[in-house]
Amino acid sequence: MAGGWGCPHEVNDRCTKVNNLPCNPGMKGCELAGRFRFANEDKNARFNEKQARQAAAGDNKSKDGP
Repeated sequence: MAGGWGCPHEVNDRCTKVNNLPCNPGMKGCELAGRFRFANEDKNARFNEKQARQAAAGDNKSKDGP
């Protein structure tokens, strides 16, 4: 594991949360997916979708305002 954090679901480089697959932070099912940005843009799809939904919700609120 590289970096300054440790995932509680990673045991022996395997993800115990996602079918014991090799740990790949940001993969589908990972609790980090969509919550954080990664240097590898391929892992940011969920994050970008979430940001787009929030932006759209903000646009709708301003249109429906007083």
